[in-house]
Amino acid sequence: MSNTIRLYAFADEASPGLDGQIAALLRNGMQGLEIRGVDGENVSDLAPGKAREVRRRLDGAGLVTWSVGSPIGKIDIMRDDFAAHLDKLRRTLDIARILGAANLRMFSFYLPAGEDPARFRDEVLARLLRMAEAARGSGVTLCHENEKGIYGDSAGRCLDIHTSLPEIAGVFDPANFIQCGQDTAEAWSLLKPHIRYLHIKDALADGSVVPVGHGLGRAAQIIGDYLASGGTAMTLEPHLKVFPGLSALERDGAQSGVERYAYPTSDAAFDAAARALRELLDGLDENGGI
Repeated sequence: MSNTIRLYAFADEASPGLDGQIAALLRNGMQGLEIRGVDGENVSDLAPGKAREVRRRLDGAGLVTWSVGSPIGKIDIMRDDFAAHLDKLRRTLDIARILGAANLRMFSFYLPAGEDPARFRDEVLARLLRMAEAARGSGVTLCHENEKGIYGDSAGRCLDIHTSLPEIAGVFDPANFIQCGQDTAEAWSLLKPHIRYLHIKDALADGSVVPVGHGLGRAAQIIGDYLASGGTAMTLEPHLKVFPGLSALERDGAQSGVERYAYPTSDAAFDAAARALRELLDGLDENGGI
């Protein structure tokens, strides 16, 4: 694997506590994290003193915070208070600066089920513009993630966001596109110039998440093209199923009905996801794709 590649992760999927997250990152040879939850708190709710403590402990371990995996933009466009949410974004930008994060992952609002997304376009873009204005001069790049049920859940509407507001970069999540019925190759072709980094997550046709390279996300093709185009940063987002009773079933030989990609602990699921990514990257390297 090329030493220019930078691997990060949502390490709260390995452990809710920062010590466990640091351990998971180090044993899997990663450079840092996309911080989402620490010691039972969402990153957007951290007090400045807690954020400074997190930064100090990560610095001590030789790790960085690549991005703040915030919930900003995950509110209902009809019912929730946008002014209060904008204040939350400003506080989260302060946290990002304390942590030394260059990026802040965000979304483009949940829409009413069954409604035509085009009806909400102007309001979505007006709100995103206000969010972009709040981030100007902060040194933190807003990065929109495609997510099921929000305005930007299809490649075409993601492209609309990025062309209308070029200062908002993109996070490309193949599994989320699969869950929305969006072809990932088509999405990549449309969005590639706007993508700042990748979320490493794969899925099957039924939407269930599997280790990268084992689903329909065309992971090798997309990751290979991203790296060949000069991209370097990827965030591992395992989202694999943890089934605490799995070990006992394996001992008893009674695995029928247990999903193939289920793991006995959160640490085991995280390590399996990291191993699949490294195997994919090693395969690309051997084939001259990196």
